Amino acid sequence: MSYNQKSFHINRGCMRIYHSNNFRSGRKIIFENEPCLIESSEFVKPGKGQSFVRVKLRKLLTKQLIEKTFKSTDSLEIADIIEYTLSYLYNDGRFWYFINNNTFEELSVDEKIIGVHKKWLLEQDTCIVTLWNNQPISITPNNFVNLKVIHVQATL
Repeated sequence: MSYNQKSFHINRGCMRIYHSNNFRSGRKIIFENEPCLIESSEFVKPGKGQSFVRVKLRKLLTKQLIEKTFKSTDSLEIADIIEYTLSYLYNDGRFWYFINNNTFEELSVDEKIIGVHKKWLLEQDTCIVTLWNNQPISITPNNFVNLKVIHVQATL
């Protein structure tokens, strides 16, 4: 077992964990076998009794917000989450295809994951694709999109 001072996690073979006193906003962990984002954490040290951490977690697959209290001795596994900036290529109705402009690797994303974002994706635009265990779980399109008005129906 080795302790890494920089990232505040313990490395036990293949499994890396965060101790509850190192839970910070923005860190991604595995909770109930699902990747979660720590949205907020509050360390509480009562005058009497054991200290604990109050945490708000957002499940990355279902977007559900959970409030949970952890003892100071608890720990959770670090989620294997990677975010890539990819360019949108095309879709075939079921899958949407993206390319990494640095490595030229192609990635296909199911339409269920694209969801409501499909109306904001234009060919050759970049977006952020989030992978968990090398599987796409969400996409984030650009905040701003340049569109051209082609036709406007005449009104009174």
